Amino acid sequence: MEWIDDPSRGDWLRELLEAGAQTTQSVVPRGYEAYARVFHPAYLRSLPDRAVPTPAEYERMPDAELQALHGQYIDEETTWTATAEAFGTTLHPLAQWQRLVRTPEGEDWRTRVAPDGREFTSPEEGAMPPELLASISRHLVAHTSTPDAGFAALWEGWGGLLGFMGRTPSRAWLTFSDTPAHEQLLERSIHNPFEDAYRKKTWQPGILSEEISRGPRLQLPGRDHVLFSAAPRAFADPAWILDAPWRDIEAEEHGFAPSAQHPNLIWPEDRAWVLVSEIDFDSTIVAGSAALVAEICADPALEAMPVPADADLGWQGDGVNR
Repeated sequence: MEWIDDPSRGDWLRELLEAGAQTTQSVVPRGYEAYARVFHPAYLRSLPDRAVPTPAEYERMPDAELQALHGQYIDEETTWTATAEAFGTTLHPLAQWQRLVRTPEGEDWRTRVAPDGREFTSPEEGAMPPELLASISRHLVAHTSTPDAGFAALWEGWGGLLGFMGRTPSRAWLTFSDTPAHEQLLERSIHNPFEDAYRKKTWQPGILSEEISRGPRLQLPGRDHVLFSAAPRAFADPAWILDAPWRDIEAEEHGFAPSAQHPNLIWPEDRAWVLVSEIDFDSTIVAGSAALVAEICADPALEAMPVPADADLGWQGDGVNR
């Protein structure tokens, strides 16, 4: 994978997108035979012998009881299908999470407790586990004549991705020491915004190099992206993150596991299909042939449904679960 300093390689996408409305074709190009919506996994927290406590119950618990309770939680991925069953709603191609979990007007939809006491947390928006991308990509590779040549684009706004001119870094790594002088310096550097306002702007490095950070972008409606060459075949292995130019090496040096944000767009050289993970969507859209979409939707490892080319994927698009 290598940075492409000529983003015009992706201009054809802009010409086929509908700016404005949250339809399928506002994020994936029109003109493809079929479209699939792949639902990102949700997350389930449960207790083996009791219901998850309500916020009010949490507030009344002694610290010792809270600590013991946290050790009993079982956290796991779950599906939209299982979520709908728990809340007595219906999963369908245009389902929206906040309606699936019966969120009352004005309340938080991200975490909801089902009638049986289990706690469901919403899927990630614009991101999915490497294993899920690999499962999708295995189908994509079989439906292109150029599995070893293609493109990947990342939204420029991912935290820490790009460097910039500023007074403070985009990311801070907390370190601890027994030295009082060091602790005072750390405290002062974190809690002195007044001085920050007068500090001279300098280059604050990101994950990607300064050359890439200052370079041209692939401009699509509402989003600018950094463009890379990328073989679609590479993403069929979850270990692709180890070869990604945007792998977060600095985070690894601070003890975090290897990671890399998966691309928001992937397409092969022959443009046989396009995969789009829009940053505000909790699902990924694949545009391609009818055969490709049918394969994706039939794969038991995926939770996916075909959607119309003009599907309303906005928050009001779920007309079933009202």
